[in-house]
Amino acid sequence: MRVSVIGGGTISETAANRAEAVGRELATRGHTVVCGGRGGTMAAVCRGANDAGGTTIGILPGEHREDANEFVDIAIATGLGHARNALVPLNGDAVIALAGGVGTLSEIGFAGIYDRPIVGLETHDFSPFEADRDLGLETVETPAEAVDAIEAAVAQSR
Repeated sequence: MRVSVIGGGTISETAANRAEAVGRELATRGHTVVCGGRGGTMAAVCRGANDAGGTTIGILPGEHREDANEFVDIAIATGLGHARNALVPLNGDAVIALAGGVGTLSEIGFAGIYDRPIVGLETHDFSPFEADRDLGLETVETPAEAVDAIEAAVAQSR
């Protein structure tokens, strides 16, 4: 399946290591990574998937495919700027949300609109607002648990 991985464009080394592990885990299990195709989380998850022999798709905000990070196999230029955030969760069967800012938050919102299963790993904390129940957002502790939860959610929805 295709799994959209969302997260910040500027991240810490710890967050980069986590994203890379998510990419490796997805690729090892035969899943394709979909992301925004640029830096930070997107580059790290693609690097991890690439290292494990997986396929990566980058849905870019700009008009030039060559703006994708070096680990993107299939670059899709949109020319939509931040509006491309709707396309990232739309093109996955499920979404893994990592740490990020308002762009990540918008992608979480679109994942809910498109009724995609969402798993959070060190992402936004919605629990005070109980939005996690409204979105169906499940939080986990490890990259392997994130992929386990996504696989279970997609299998249940089919």
